[in-house]
Amino acid sequence: MQIILMEKVVNLGQLGDVVKVKNGYARNFLIPQGKAKRATQTAIAEFEAKRAELEKTQAEILAAAQAEAAKLDGLMVQITQKAGVDGKLFGSVTNADIEEALKVLGFDIERSMIRMPQGSLKQVGDHPLTIALQSEVLAHIVVSVLGEEGS
Repeated sequence: MQIILMEKVVNLGQLGDVVKVKNGYARNFLIPQGKAKRATQTAIAEFEAKRAELEKTQAEILAAAQAEAAKLDGLMVQITQKAGVDGKLFGSVTNADIEEALKVLGFDIERSMIRMPQGSLKQVGDHPLTIALQSEVLAHIVVSVLGEEGS
């Protein structure tokens, strides 16, 4: 299916690109999320008429994400979990726990933005993580997992 991108999509293209994708990807993800429209003649003409406005909106979203990343960069988030004497946690610290800790600190971060390449945290200590605010805007934080004696 031919679509026109309404915003930058990672590994697909920039705002305004006309690309060919699988039908299911377009119908089930890109179009419902407002990231793309079917590439009909009227949709392309309509896009060209609104192009400057859409580019301005994308620039504002990017600037807001960069400002948020500047606040987040280098932030230390502390999470306390029950742990054994060897420092191994009873359970684990997931991106949902990190999302809650960031909300307490006043940051509105979605769970899907938190990148945990090694999976959930299962050990006491400091763990550097990345938060992807936009496709090209990354913030680096440190999650400090503190152990409390389990009973």
